[in-house]
Amino acid sequence: MVGRERPVAPAREATAEPAAGELVPGFVPETDLERRLAGDPEMLEGWRWGKPRRGHPEGTVGAHVGALLATIERWGETGTRRAELRFLALVHDSLKFRVSNWILHTGENHHAVRARRFAERYTDDERLLATIELHDRPFNLWRRRFFRSNNAVEDAFASMVRRLPDMDLFVRFVELDGSTEGKDPAPVAWLKERLAALGAWRAPGE
Repeated sequence: MVGRERPVAPAREATAEPAAGELVPGFVPETDLERRLAGDPEMLEGWRWGKPRRGHPEGTVGAHVGALLATIERWGETGTRRAELRFLALVHDSLKFRVSNWILHTGENHHAVRARRFAERYTDDERLLATIELHDRPFNLWRRRFFRSNNAVEDAFASMVRRLPDMDLFVRFVELDGSTEGKDPAPVAWLKERLAALGAWRAPGE
């Protein structure tokens, strides 16, 4: 189980799962939660959205999610951590189609916040919800350090750290999300370096 799942009426699996498998290459639901996601019309629409662009040459959100699921498999993740990473991968970018381009992509109009609101229908686990909401923050802060004062970036970084209940899960997912073609590995390395300097995270085995 991923956190404490919220009750949602099950979808008709006979039609939902084949559609999900077409949108997310290689996706076969492994849990009841994943089957519910695969039958959610809003999730299906989210996976369908997108075209090749900077940072996402794979095109659709579903193609990106499929690549992340394949990486989870390649990493050999098992048990609860596997289920958590798969849930995060399935949901994290899937509300991009709901973002309004007529206003700033911040607050409730940021795709990660919209994804969190969607995920709240399925779980109340703050570890998962915070990871979804903040998964793009390291990249944004890494980029902002070229344009903002060090103090402003450090304050924003510290604020992010305070909001994350499970740093190991967060770092692992940011690493996962940054593993696909078109992603710059520098923000992930910067995140790990900054967290280690703060004593907020330690690399496995250290």
